[in-house]
Amino acid sequence: MSAIPFAYDVRFKAQFDLSNQEYSLSGTLRPQSLNELASCLALLRDSINRVRGVFYVNVRRLSQMNNLAFHAFARVLLDASRDRPDLQFVIVTSSVVGWTTEKFGRLSRIQPAIKVQEYDANFYPGQSFLEEGGFIPVLRTQTKMTWRHERDILPRHGMRPGIYMADICCGIGDFAALVQREFTPARIVALDHSRSSLAYARRVASEFKISGIEYVYGDASEMLLEDNQFDLVTCRHSLQIFDRPALILKEMYRICKPGGRVYITNEKISQCLGEPRGESIQWTYNELSKLFTHFNMDLELGPKSRHYLMDAGFDDIRAESIMVTNLDGDPQDFADMIHAWENTFAGEMSQKRGDDPEFIEQFRKGFQDHIFAALHPKGYAGWPIWIASGRKPL
Repeated sequence: MSAIPFAYDVRFKAQFDLSNQEYSLSGTLRPQSLNELASCLALLRDSINRVRGVFYVNVRRLSQMNNLAFHAFARVLLDASRDRPDLQFVIVTSSVVGWTTEKFGRLSRIQPAIKVQEYDANFYPGQSFLEEGGFIPVLRTQTKMTWRHERDILPRHGMRPGIYMADICCGIGDFAALVQREFTPARIVALDHSRSSLAYARRVASEFKISGIEYVYGDASEMLLEDNQFDLVTCRHSLQIFDRPALILKEMYRICKPGGRVYITNEKISQCLGEPRGESIQWTYNELSKLFTHFNMDLELGPKSRHYLMDAGFDDIRAESIMVTNLDGDPQDFADMIHAWENTFAGEMSQKRGDDPEFIEQFRKGFQDHIFAALHPKGYAGWPIWIASGRKPL
């Protein structure tokens, strides 16, 4: 499991996310004895033992912490920083909860290997922005949520240890990193047309000591990669944002080995759903589909994947769909993803199209109602993904 929930009670939560090498604390941490912290501290020690490079301790959602708890966690971190000179420790705080920066800042003055960063002011994986915009947090959250499904689905579509793989339109590189850890291909080439995304991907791989991924700058419709190289070629959530997806599939076909497979994932955004407040949610996602159409993108491409693969010349086509929901893990992850969608789609994109304020207000309300459904104790929120792969004939 890439994310391991642990140590719950009514006041606080501790968990570890291996994909981000991040241990997080949230809620109110005011124990009366160290026994109340035993499971949290055990998880912290185990988490440290499982990582390399940079280890993140996220306390940006920790509203209160008494001195007993602080000194217990501080002792573990200080001891580990001395025992593991190969590790850098980064404590992620928030300017909204100002005391965390001041309190944990004491550790950095004692031990230089421990750094403190405010997530809304400094870089750390999944909580920063590239020069092209602020979509990194949502991309990492989306991958985290879909990976729970894809790690089991991928072997049905050609994934196995020791293969040669290309990840086309790799973006910030998180999918390639997860594949490298989980399936250990002999070679991974990750290609994207954004230099800053590739720089981000290289930095994360370096911090987490993930090797064996070749990051390549290039145009997915005209790749400078040789014919018939790869056993598996992947392209996730990208064909739907190009106005000529057939050109990319043609190139993916070319670089795939005969007998190898091409794996794609896409959405049908109008089928996002939620209850309560289903009508408002449905209206917004129908409008979101129209918004992308205005910019020559097709967020309804998911169910069309099969015929795109057939038209590109693939055979043995396999198709399935998943519903990513607020019940898959932490509902807040789902809510955070929708919040980022709202900021981008009902913000910059809607304004660029010239939508009037009344429309934008109603448009935003559907996203906000989707968040409400995701966090409601009896609510359900879903995001559908279509997965398909095809074999290049022998």
